[in-house]
Amino acid sequence: MLKTNSKPKVAESPERFGNFFRALPRISRAVYNREVDFLVDLQSNGKGEQRMKRDVIWEKAVETLSMEAAAVKKLTESVDEEFCRAVECVLDCTARIVVTGMGKSGHVGRKIAATLASTGTPSFFMHPAEAFHGDLGMVTDKDVVLAISNSGEVQEVVKILPVIHRIGATIIAMTGNRSSQLAEYSDYVIDIGHEPEACPLGLAPTTSTTATLAMGDAIAVAVMSVRNFKKQDFALFHPGGALGRRLLLKVQDVMHTGEENPVVSGEKTAKDALFVMTEKGLGAVSVTDAAGRFIGLLTDGIIRRALAKDYAFLDEPVHEIMFTEPLTIHADELATAALSVMEKHEPRPVTVLPVIDEKGAPVGMIHLTDLLKQGVV
Repeated sequence: MLKTNSKPKVAESPERFGNFFRALPRISRAVYNREVDFLVDLQSNGKGEQRMKRDVIWEKAVETLSMEAAAVKKLTESVDEEFCRAVECVLDCTARIVVTGMGKSGHVGRKIAATLASTGTPSFFMHPAEAFHGDLGMVTDKDVVLAISNSGEVQEVVKILPVIHRIGATIIAMTGNRSSQLAEYSDYVIDIGHEPEACPLGLAPTTSTTATLAMGDAIAVAVMSVRNFKKQDFALFHPGGALGRRLLLKVQDVMHTGEENPVVSGEKTAKDALFVMTEKGLGAVSVTDAAGRFIGLLTDGIIRRALAKDYAFLDEPVHEIMFTEPLTIHADELATAALSVMEKHEPRPVTVLPVIDEKGAPVGMIHLTDLLKQGVV
């Protein structure tokens, strides 16, 4: 048997041939444009294949974004009289907006329902299949049903429309097919267009779902604007978010009160005040007169500066060494206002702020760390 140094041939994979043929247009452009670097890479260590892969990624990403942007831009043509009447119907609704849709339209519908609810329009998502098996009991004659289907022929959605009519709810269709069953059953039709999907197969919902989502945002923003929905309203529905904390959190929600509130009488000695200060751990104590009114503030900074001179001051009355004109705040003010007062104090910012009531009594104290913990800073 003859020996040979030649290696056995390995069958080329169909995938590799497929990649080659898909790359032919790119190779042709490179030859025509004399892109030497590209052609050299093509022959060395597989770099050309990697480059072709990235070219496809770049090309398809840009193409997808361009197609979807064009579809959204074209939606402005759908903002017509019927769109305005549909939005007015949402505005006039005294109950809830019930959003329904199947598949990807359902996913988009959930987001639209969430946007409406978070901007002051009571709304929820109802799965059409579950609706057909009992969840239609959630719908009342005062509700508005926003039914979403690109084709307008999805049976899970179409089958529940006659029942919704019998219940007496108003139906707004959001579809790309004005001749569909969904459009025929509906009181109002919002056209989302029928542009080609960005999916290379033309099958996966891409352009259509983006258009639907954008139209849902258009409805929500139009409703917000007519109702003059403000930041404070938004914060009310988002108490856990940063905006909610800034616009809703008050001093009384974070201040130290009761046993945690460091207070001493002005007749007490500095030594007494120091014990209270260290026990409460806020670095300061509010000082009061005989009537319990706030008259000053003793801080750990004042104590340190006095200690640098001598210890005799420890037996002196607090009112003789306290700061007599400290900044204060009221409990019903926003926590952000307390932060602003602290930061703007001259000659340098402060870290504690006494809280006084309408009678001038120190009812609490707020520390910068309290604001940090609440995410106000």
